[in-house]
Amino acid sequence: MANILVVDDEHGIRDLLWEILNDEGHTVELAENAAQARAARLRERPDLVLLDIWMPDTDGVTLLKEWASTGALTMPVIMMSGHATIETAVEATKIGAMAFLEKPVTLQKLLKAVEQGLMRNSIAPIRSALGAQAVAIAAGFGATEVPLAPQMLSALQSFDLDRPLRDARDAFERAYFEYQLVKEAGSMTRVSEKTGLERTHLYRKLKQLGVDATRNKRGS
Repeated sequence: MANILVVDDEHGIRDLLWEILNDEGHTVELAENAAQARAARLRERPDLVLLDIWMPDTDGVTLLKEWASTGALTMPVIMMSGHATIETAVEATKIGAMAFLEKPVTLQKLLKAVEQGLMRNSIAPIRSALGAQAVAIAAGFGATEVPLAPQMLSALQSFDLDRPLRDARDAFERAYFEYQLVKEAGSMTRVSEKTGLERTHLYRKLKQLGVDATRNKRGS
């Protein structure tokens, strides 16, 4: 799951977005103004930012420009506003925002925009991990490394980027959780700790993805 920064001066909006995204299994950091957002950006290194346009100290578009000009725009940013004009939305997109959500934000649009933002960087980490795994096997490292590579290579090869976003995301998540289950010998406790998911949420996620949580238990 991802680390998401929510920047909005309205307390009710921040709480609502925290509840929705937290329920999806994400870690959520909250900021009520640009100053707090800058600090959180440096401290948390978020995977995605939900950024309100109208704020009391520095507006969201100005903050977006600041991040873009200083090389700090290394994560997807989704702009939010209930009063922005089309011109403002277009300007934010040109600066580097990946999407614009109009308030009040609907649950479906929010989750879809977050999915799209997080999918941008989902393939690169897998390729990197697979590359390191292959090197370890080629070098004859520990036997516990060997069974993991074929599974993950097969999973990566099955990724069809032309498929609908939800299907592609499910394929990635299925491969990710199968990898963790193999690596931790089916221990749900260790997988829960590794992925940052509560056990109840983890079981629900595995069931949703059709992943057999008992298949990789040691001795089975």
